[in-house]
Amino acid sequence: MWEIKFSGFGGQGIVRCALITGAAVALHDDRFATMTQSFGPEARGGACQSQLIISDNRVLYPYCTTPGVLVALSQEAYDTYEPGLADGGILIIEEDLVTPKGDPDRVALYSVPATRFAEELGNRLFANLVVLGFFTAITKAVSPEAMKKALPGLVPDRFLSANIKALDKGYRHGLEAVSSRAGAVQ
Repeated sequence: MWEIKFSGFGGQGIVRCALITGAAVALHDDRFATMTQSFGPEARGGACQSQLIISDNRVLYPYCTTPGVLVALSQEAYDTYEPGLADGGILIIEEDLVTPKGDPDRVALYSVPATRFAEELGNRLFANLVVLGFFTAITKAVSPEAMKKALPGLVPDRFLSANIKALDKGYRHGLEAVSSRAGAVQ
């Protein structure tokens, strides 16, 4: 079972990250998923988080108790949720927006310049898809094929191709991060 928390500020596509991943898992990877969300009253710019549980069996409790994966796309999200991440868990951060603190060996830290990559692709709004591609490569909690199949209907049709490119860019960067981490361990 995977307990995953996506976090950042409103407008970064945090809720959509969990929605796309949950749909990919449930509709295309033949597993179970539940999603919950919360965001501050400010909506855009306010604190936002979504939780996703992925399991091979029915999910009996829809909330993360101790997330094994935390995606933090803002410093506030990192500061708020990182202490609750399980020891040995996976921490994915937006490297241009988050400065990690504390014990660097407590969790497996991966960073991605998602906003920068999205801007290179033509629109910073694609950053959440870059993150999802990266997340997919790092965790292997969901297949990349399922993620692509889940996109139609969950992203605007006119941006489907660009979102797939963003997902692929993040995925390739994630594979490189996993490979370099494995090389460093040897």
